[in-house]
Amino acid sequence: MEYVYALLPPAVMAVLFTALIMTIVKNQGGANKAKEDAAVDAALSRADATVRSDDGA
Repeated sequence: MEYVYALLPPAVMAVLFTALIMTIVKNQGGANKAKEDAAVDAALSRADATVRSDDGA
């Protein structure tokens, strides 16, 4: 019975890790992709504008 207790934690972690990876892959893209891309583009534009304004002064 000790072998069951020894194998249970790694098996549980493997199942949870697989579920985590599947969730991450499933949430890539989709309806929120455009919104996330727009947020990143806006942040990069703000950072670029800040750098350019600091260089021009």
